[in-house]
Amino acid sequence: MYDAEHPVLDEAALRDLEAQYCSYGDTVHYLPDPKFFTGCEGSFMYDAQGREYLDLQMWYSAVNFGYRNPRLTAVAHRQLDTLPQVASQYLHREKVELAAMIAQDAEKKFGRKGRVHFNVGGAQAVEDSLKLVRNATGGKQLMFAFEGGYHGRTLGASAITSSYRYRRRYGHFGDRAQFIEFPYHFRGPKGMSKEEYGHHCVQKFARLFETEYNGVLDTKTGQAEYAAFFIEPIQGTGGYVIPPMNFFSELKKVLDQYGILLVVDEIQMGMWRTGKLWSIEHFGVQPDVLVFGKALTNGLNPLSGVWAREELINPEIFPPGSTHSTFNANPMGTSVALETLRMTHEVDYGAQVMAKGAYFLEGLKELQKRWPQIGDVDGLGLALRAEICEADGFTPNKVLLNKMEEVAMSGELEVDGKTMGLILDVGGYHKNVITLAPSLEISKDEIDLALKLLDAVLRRCVD
Repeated sequence: MYDAEHPVLDEAALRDLEAQYCSYGDTVHYLPDPKFFTGCEGSFMYDAQGREYLDLQMWYSAVNFGYRNPRLTAVAHRQLDTLPQVASQYLHREKVELAAMIAQDAEKKFGRKGRVHFNVGGAQAVEDSLKLVRNATGGKQLMFAFEGGYHGRTLGASAITSSYRYRRRYGHFGDRAQFIEFPYHFRGPKGMSKEEYGHHCVQKFARLFETEYNGVLDTKTGQAEYAAFFIEPIQGTGGYVIPPMNFFSELKKVLDQYGILLVVDEIQMGMWRTGKLWSIEHFGVQPDVLVFGKALTNGLNPLSGVWAREELINPEIFPPGSTHSTFNANPMGTSVALETLRMTHEVDYGAQVMAKGAYFLEGLKELQKRWPQIGDVDGLGLALRAEICEADGFTPNKVLLNKMEEVAMSGELEVDGKTMGLILDVGGYHKNVITLAPSLEISKDEIDLALKLLDAVLRRCVD
């Protein structure tokens, strides 16, 4: 049994316990020996020796506003001292004010009244959105989603996530989504502009509705078999792929024509990651449902949610008890989330993010000129990508990126007279993309440091 008076265990003892008692199924083992961290501040994590690691993934974009953000942490402390716990059958001020703030903002931007429904994690909010959609469409259970899309690892979310490896162990998924090509221009057909490729992908999708023999539409009644299309405006795990600006507006026209709902997953790209509160704002379309989570509380307390237009979520169509989670609107999460929104609305936060993102992207382009192994760089706000390739600048090079991640996490990079580490995230269809999600509070000097560290990693890894 664990003894509270036992001396603090060293890392070797902890690794031995982890090997015996921890499940490996919760995706912690990307490297053979995952790093132990003991502290964090701003854009940095710290190991037991006090060594700095500049974090360019910020807990998968859950800590957009920096580790231990003073303002948000102070709110968590205050809530802990007043009302940290209350059953969700009752109300508290923070829940109501947060829901109203999100819904009123959405009404201004999308021209539609709606309501907000809370849960805990992103995948749970996706599950709630699936229930909303199925309920509103008479029980239709088939969905469209994108190749390269990621929506979580619960059973329902796995069914609309394109990677089969998340489903393989769990039997047949009869309601698996139909996956549609996403306009990934760098690896798309040659000879097309980005906009032409976006139009091409929409036309391929629209072809599914041409006749009843394409399998998705009853042409006599005009009824589609599919309830909704689940999208990430910018693909996250898929490699921060940014589509052409014409793509979603054209896609939405097809969906509206056949009564198919648009569900926008903002779990990773929401909360100002792209310079807008919601990344879909860049593309000029109105979602029917919008799912959010992660950075809403800056990683301090799990909270997620769904905004849906009134016709889909009003109490007559989605009454009390339609779905529920014990911790769904917990006061610790809602209080921090409310402060997050207030904090980012007090200034032109989007302009700040766009300026930093442009500066970082320019630095990545300069790095690309020196390293042909960087085949593609792109970004929107501070959602940035660098695709690692062979020296031809195109053939995916997963082996090199794996080596880069290991070297970066070694904590042995020499930059500006300091020895430090770098935290990177890996994504992409071929697992060869560095997906960069730095703190939105990152400074210009820290961006310069990030570029130097990336250069140092490449010097260590490229033969």
